[in-house]
Amino acid sequence: MTLTSNLQNLVVDAVDVVEFKLIRKREDVDCEDIAFPPAMAHQIFGENENIFGYKDLQVRLMYTAGPLDIYVGIKYQQRIDDYLSDGLKADDVVGIIASKLPDGCYYTNIDEFLKTLAKSETFKPFGEKRCEYKLQDSFGVDRHFEIYQCDMIDNKFSKFFERLQTFVLWFVDAASYIDIDDPQWTFFICYEKYKELDGNYHYATVGYTTVYKYYAYPENMRPRISQMMILPPFQKLGIGAKFIETIYQYFIGDSKVIDITVEDPSDEFQRIRNYVDAKLCKDLPAFSPTVIKNGFTKDMVKEAREKYKINPRQCRKVYEILRLMHTNIHNEKEYRELRLDIKKRLNLVYFKQLRDIEKMTKVGVDTQWMTATLPSKEERLEQLHKEYKELESYYEKIIKRLKNP
Repeated sequence: MTLTSNLQNLVVDAVDVVEFKLIRKREDVDCEDIAFPPAMAHQIFGENENIFGYKDLQVRLMYTAGPLDIYVGIKYQQRIDDYLSDGLKADDVVGIIASKLPDGCYYTNIDEFLKTLAKSETFKPFGEKRCEYKLQDSFGVDRHFEIYQCDMIDNKFSKFFERLQTFVLWFVDAASYIDIDDPQWTFFICYEKYKELDGNYHYATVGYTTVYKYYAYPENMRPRISQMMILPPFQKLGIGAKFIETIYQYFIGDSKVIDITVEDPSDEFQRIRNYVDAKLCKDLPAFSPTVIKNGFTKDMVKEAREKYKINPRQCRKVYEILRLMHTNIHNEKEYRELRLDIKKRLNLVYFKQLRDIEKMTKVGVDTQWMTATLPSKEERLEQLHKEYKELESYYEKIIKRLKNP
């Protein structure tokens, strides 16, 4: 085998060789059933997500389930340093990962790491409990979750959160660590409360949401949901929706809060948010089936903001979802009125562009290049039809969940 072939065999995709485990008890270390891979690795190992220099590489990242003490370890059959001496070096995998962890906040000795399990047994959530609920998972197991709110006033919580947010680089694209020293941050942490065989209850960390309290003139604020991350073993359990509901309940009683916004929401987060907001608003008088068919109103904006701190733009989405839910699509007139109403909103940007071109033309500006980039009226009608059908399909999924929570 040539040297080039040998070298190619020593390049692996990090996502394929890295595994995570959340350790509740000593036996979990060797349990493959609880292992899960990262969603991405480019924020750790670079754009190509490659690791060089090892044969049969395994990278293990283990966190104690509650306090999140960290172990980083690697196994391999061969390393390039072992049989080549022309200057080629294997990637320092542990060093690369450690550079993204809080200083000194990890173990490379498995025995030392396992000693921290005793601390895990006495771990208690930080902050004040804001919500607790039970659910039955897909295996029919009853599970108990609690959400706590905490500000960065406790040094122990600060260290804990530094460990918790290390997950974002592996599971959230374009992620970055937040400045936890900024007092405007508030944190919502979800934990699972579970019972061990000895009869004692313990806590496992599930995920978190951060909210930044932005100032709003003159003496108000606009909280903005910044990051939400739920660890893979706890996804698809409705925890994201519970986070949003808990945040709303926390801020609803504060008269200084104008409304709640979201920073660059992902498609998945926006889907959850739309569901939660529609669920909350569907029982408000302004969104009743008889009222909503008459179109979008200021009363809807007012009531959604006063009751749940929902901002006007988000309120419009809620209106469209609920109007579709209450529309008989087999009634031609009713269904047509709905489509025209939503398409009118979808067309706002297009008509604004046309008005801008018209204004510029009147003052002698050459708008030929702008006109060339716009679709013709016929093309726009086709685009609009497609946009509407995609949106309707998206809304139908939310409506299905509203009808079958």
